[in-house]
Amino acid sequence: MGRNTRKRRTPLATKAIAASAALALGGGGLIWANFYASAHEENSANQTKSAGAQIATIQCPDVGQKLTDVPDGARQGVDKELANLDKQITEAYTRLASTRQAQAGDASFVNNAILGPLKSKRTAVIDRIGINIRRVGGNAPGNLEQLAECQGMGAEQPQTNDGNADGQNNGDQNQDGQNQGGQDQNQDGQNQGGDQNQDGGQDQGGGQVGDNGNGAAGPVAADFVNINDVQPNSRNLPNGLAANGDSGSTGSFTAECGVNENNLFNSDNLIVAPGVDNGAHHTHDYVGNQDNDAFSSDQDLANAGTSCQNQGDKSTYYWPVLRLQDGTQEFDNGDLGGGAEGNVGKILKASQAEIKFVGNKKGDVVAMPKFLRVITGDAKAFTNGLKNANTSFSCTGFEDRQVTEQYVICPQGSQVVRTSNFQSCWDGQNIDSANHRDHVAFVQQDGSCANGFKAIPQLQIRLVYDVPAPTIENGQVKAPYAVDGFPEQLHKPITDHNDFINVMDENLMNKVVQCINGGQDCK
Repeated sequence: MGRNTRKRRTPLATKAIAASAALALGGGGLIWANFYASAHEENSANQTKSAGAQIATIQCPDVGQKLTDVPDGARQGVDKELANLDKQITEAYTRLASTRQAQAGDASFVNNAILGPLKSKRTAVIDRIGINIRRVGGNAPGNLEQLAECQGMGAEQPQTNDGNADGQNNGDQNQDGQNQGGQDQNQDGQNQGGDQNQDGGQDQGGGQVGDNGNGAAGPVAADFVNINDVQPNSRNLPNGLAANGDSGSTGSFTAECGVNENNLFNSDNLIVAPGVDNGAHHTHDYVGNQDNDAFSSDQDLANAGTSCQNQGDKSTYYWPVLRLQDGTQEFDNGDLGGGAEGNVGKILKASQAEIKFVGNKKGDVVAMPKFLRVITGDAKAFTNGLKNANTSFSCTGFEDRQVTEQYVICPQGSQVVRTSNFQSCWDGQNIDSANHRDHVAFVQQDGSCANGFKAIPQLQIRLVYDVPAPTIENGQVKAPYAVDGFPEQLHKPITDHNDFINVMDENLMNKVVQCINGGQDCK
């Protein structure tokens, strides 16, 4: 499979993390230890594993989401420092995953050798963020230094009905990694995987039982649900409501942009980490605009080609790739963002990518500004909590059943569906915000926009995949599929997300608005 071939700079920091990731390589990806086993399980050497060995991942406060007022002159520097924080977490997680034997013998190892040094590094970066903001006359939040400390976290999936909307309790409950917090429904699938891999974290080579055959950290059996076991209309996250209905602006506009036939992939994120190579730490599919990487300017986007049939639409639509963890060594098998960070297996290209803009049930919509940036979902929802979680999984023929916290197993003849309904209220002024969230919002239950925001066309993306149905045997998932993600997010489905930059020309955007407000269905 091809890849984005645009030449990019490779910062020394990227090379450094590549070297550290390489220490944990094996079997096509990072080698992950058995952190699903019971804290009292004995390994083949009859050594009891310590509670510290049960820490599955690292949970750090999301500094970027706390920065709601960053002056324009400081944003470039701040974004690069935020990317440094992500890199530090990845490096620390790599060390966590490759030192399980040491953790089993020393309950204080994680705190002393991983979390302590990470806090020191984060403190220095957070201090530089404050300097960047104050240098241009801004006011940095006074409590940023409190965000430096990270915690160990268990492997259980956050639940949509646990009342933990802000994600704060999740870390408090999981500091000891003991799988507490009412997650009994997940323990069977997690512990079974551990029972079959009692090597005490020695991680000898790739392809061990319990690691999906290729060294990947998840998903596990508890991350999957049979679509027949999902109740219709049971998805209960507040985000991702469809803005349209049978009143207000009832039209639509469909953008036909293909399914990434040009094989445009990279692990950058132009919205969150502009100017930073591998800012996403996972690989994206791109449709629409054909000049998408961390170094693309607005002018580059405006001058680029597009895969959309309507050449006036140079918007960029991108999402993390879906992979089948079948041992396939993809083009990025040894690369950062790919196999070097645990994103392994065959990239599954969508068989359909339906991109549609719809109206608002309360009234007319206004035009989106050119270069408006919108992120829906949260690539760090497993450690951040559910506040910004969105997107959902379903199966063709069962799309009244939508699941956000699990992947779906579809019956024969049915295909996997990923759905994203974007924010459709805009503040009327900004094309982006410091935390990439505050300039847009979801509609309220009645379809209205709060806080004086204006209704804009709602982007809805529906991706359909031919995915071989995974099987679960003895509590272990065989041939699973998963979305790419930050390594420490353990390929949890709750981290699925979708990204959009509007690069429609004025005439086309006006047509979109006219079609929607006029009740027409246009292409």
